[in-house]
Amino acid sequence: MNLAEAQKLWDPEPGWLNTATYGLPPRPAYDELQAALTDWRHGHTDWRPWDTSVTRSRTAFAHLIGADPTDITISATASAIIGQIATALPPTARVLTPDIEFTSNLFPWATAADLHTAPPDHLADAITPDTTAVAFSLVQSATGQLAPLADIITAARAHDTLVIVDASQACGWLPITLDGIDALVCAAYKWLMAPRGAAFGYLSPHLRTRMRPTAANWYAGADPGGSFYGPPLRLAEDARAFDQSPAWFSYVGAAPALELINQIGAPAIAHHNITLANRFRTGLGLPPSDSAIVSVPTTPDAAQRLTTAGVRTAARAGNLRASFHLYTTADDVDRALEALR
Repeated sequence: MNLAEAQKLWDPEPGWLNTATYGLPPRPAYDELQAALTDWRHGHTDWRPWDTSVTRSRTAFAHLIGADPTDITISATASAIIGQIATALPPTARVLTPDIEFTSNLFPWATAADLHTAPPDHLADAITPDTTAVAFSLVQSATGQLAPLADIITAARAHDTLVIVDASQACGWLPITLDGIDALVCAAYKWLMAPRGAAFGYLSPHLRTRMRPTAANWYAGADPGGSFYGPPLRLAEDARAFDQSPAWFSYVGAAPALELINQIGAPAIAHHNITLANRFRTGLGLPPSDSAIVSVPTTPDAAQRLTTAGVRTAARAGNLRASFHLYTTADDVDRALEALR
């Protein structure tokens, strides 16, 4: 499916420039979710048809990032996955993060390790032989800045440092490869346009051997249907051992959204998003960038003008944050620019 055809599957009110806060569902995702809610309301089915959406979602996410589905775990939040990844660290671990990192990828490490920070641009330089893991967002939530991934991986490999990536602001528009990455997590309610309550994690096989499934449950069993009652412990042998029991309806909405993203392709989505983001930047007199997120200083008056014009953005770290995705149009960008002028 090409991008022009896909764009007909959304029904946004004009002016939605806030996907970095939450994404808007394509019609197939909304329709499948409504059908599941109707079945729930009337008791038409048990949970198993809803659970097929978890398998579909896991498979689609694996395809999106070039992983094997057996290396993907599911949860409700990115921070819950990161908390389990933290069990791979020794008691004396030192973890390095950007000093502006979103706290879902900061607090879990602060409770489990000796935390150190550095500016995002200098993260690679701050990795030392004492750095057990470096954890960072591939795209920063507050600024839209892309991490210097290649430099970080090179420095990490030189010091046998684990590389942990939060791709919540990247998956769904930025093409991703896993070379050199030990773990990658993603909350799906932003650029993957799923209901909140679906999250994915890539756990490399060598990392999993160091982790403990601290939230072990029936769904993480080798045979979930045969893991309802009683010992012994019988977990899956792959990344499913770290699964948390899914919020089914979140995955009912996630599966068709992820499958649609794969049909369109991340490169086409990236081109569309970045083109619109740079149209916005040019209109503000700023140089072009390679991000789908634009963060600029603002004033209460400018924010009010945007609101009056029906443009929805976010305020982050004292700046106005605008974000551009599949359903964003040039008219949306121009509406925001006119309000800001």
